[in-house]
Amino acid sequence: MSNDQKVIVGFLCGVAAGALAGLLLAPTSGEETRKKITDKASDLKDDLSNQLNTTFGRLSEQVTNSLGLKKTNGLVDQITRKTASETLDA
Repeated sequence: MSNDQKVIVGFLCGVAAGALAGLLLAPTSGEETRKKITDKASDLKDDLSNQLNTTFGRLSEQVTNSLGLKKTNGLVDQITRKTASETLDA
């Protein structure tokens, strides 16, 4: 993992921790707090999914180009996107 990636991951973890601390310390009821946490977790999952899809798409292009392969009906993209979605579901 490159230093840039480490910085981005660290930043995202800090944002998540700050948001969670803010929610837990806010003067709202438990039900409202749980809903906010669920919504934030869903948003983070969607953001991570989009980022993984983008990353796997770029990786797919690099592998295809470096091996001199032709994209056949987006098969490489389909495989990498399926891998990304399975990774998120795990």
